[in-house]
Amino acid sequence: MGFAFIMQSIEHLKSFNNERVLFSLRIIFSVSLVIGFQSAWALACLFLLALFILYRFQGPYNGGADRMGLLVLVCLCLAHFLPSRYWQEIAFGYLALQLVLSYFISGWVKIVNSDWRSGRALRDVFQFSTYPVSESLRGFADSPRLLFMVSWSVMLFELLFPLSLLSVESLVVALVMASCFHFANACIFGLNRFFWIWLAAYPSILWFQQRVIASL
Repeated sequence: MGFAFIMQSIEHLKSFNNERVLFSLRIIFSVSLVIGFQSAWALACLFLLALFILYRFQGPYNGGADRMGLLVLVCLCLAHFLPSRYWQEIAFGYLALQLVLSYFISGWVKIVNSDWRSGRALRDVFQFSTYPVSESLRGFADSPRLLFMVSWSVMLFELLFPLSLLSVESLVVALVMASCFHFANACIFGLNRFFWIWLAAYPSILWFQQRVIASL
């Protein structure tokens, strides 16, 4: 998470003065988090900065990636500062459940959309999107069968993701596949924020799966 926050903050260092101050402090506390120096207090300071940033931009200005970053940050703060181990584990487990739902709900939203089921949604992304898709990649818009298969592969993977909790092996495979999915989106569409912050949440689901298995 610290590395993800550093990457997100660098782009603001050439912005307005008040933004430079906010995100420079964010980088400092994120570095502290990365090296493991006073991690709990670094989290607390990052949370306070997150409130100022939310006020400055009137919400999570960069959509889902910033919302996930805030969720990870809040859950980690609670896991460190709640008074009992029981509630600390509840907070960390909540992060894992939200991660699972982020994939499942994304798959559900897609599969009820006829454009996704037909592959047209992906075709439109490659053909008309303002994302930084190179001209060579735009040629995929002329491969409807390929985009149909990719669409269904993405939807089925997201919908079936909760089943990966059944075993350690299936979860590791699912997380590797999900990482590759986010990496591909970062390379093709420039959605690099999603890659790092979703990876930051993966330890919670690995821990959660072990807790589920241990309780059975």
